Amino acid sequence: MSTLTAGTPPRDATPLYSHAHTAADSGVAWPTIALVTPSLNRVAYLEQTLRSVLDQEYPRLEYVVLDGGSADGSREIIARHADRLKYWHSSPDEGPYAAVARGFELTSGEIMGWLSADDRLHAGALHTVAAIFSQFPQVEWVTGTPSWLDATGRVFVAGDVPRWSRLRLLSGDYRWIQQESTFWRRSLGERAGARLDTRYRLAADLELWVRFSRHAPLYTTTALLGAFRLLPDQRSRVHRAAYLAEAEAILAAEPRSKADRAGLRRLARWKLIRRLPCLGASWRVRRAIQRAYEFPPRIELDPESGNLVQREPAP
Repeated sequence: MSTLTAGTPPRDATPLYSHAHTAADSGVAWPTIALVTPSLNRVAYLEQTLRSVLDQEYPRLEYVVLDGGSADGSREIIARHADRLKYWHSSPDEGPYAAVARGFELTSGEIMGWLSADDRLHAGALHTVAAIFSQFPQVEWVTGTPSWLDATGRVFVAGDVPRWSRLRLLSGDYRWIQQESTFWRRSLGERAGARLDTRYRLAADLELWVRFSRHAPLYTTTALLGAFRLLPDQRSRVHRAAYLAEAEAILAAEPRSKADRAGLRRLARWKLIRRLPCLGASWRVRRAIQRAYEFPPRIELDPESGNLVQREPAP
């Protein structure tokens, strides 16, 4: 393991990702968030990624950056931010999932997540995540509205906010829970095995989501949390067929409980009814399908009160 001496982080007059929480932070019992970034030769985007996290100035952050031995200047970028990181190193590793697993072992924060070295958090995301977990104790994991970046950094947002449930995953509809927008309580991770299954080279995130779904529903929020950057050389693009094969194998191997099997049968019946010309367009059928999926309510910002609320969207 090699580690560079901590340097002085850059302090621009206007942060790239500033937030409006600084004045309110004092005296607030913010939960500790543990965030890990694995990196390998992503110098073109690494500075943006790090600053999208650090410039939020979240008061209780354990940020670990593990570089796999880059030779493109990434080490020097990480070193400039070293005094704001819980830990970092730059040395060869066994791949991004192994780095994420190692990073989590170095943290103790009660809220967890990871961010790849070419993706970004949206402004205020960490405070939003903290508010959701603090205000809604029944929420054990949450994912934000999907968003994407192109190579230049332009942001594109999904037209619809997808909702998720164990039954949706088990029915084969798994594309995609956006990893950089997903956060969970450490207690959920511990109940689900306290590990990232690094046997999977491409779809270990999906395998983790499926395990989580055994224990708790995945809540969705209309808030923007993280953005995935679309690049031609990404592993998920270059090895797409292999990723899909891993994903299908993970879902096929997942044990189905008696409740799972009953739920899938009920869902299949409603999907058949939806195909009937005389009934398929009915709002009652659409509502029944939503209920059959067993989606949890969605977490939204109420524009009247300015508070986070749980709502059941219209079918």
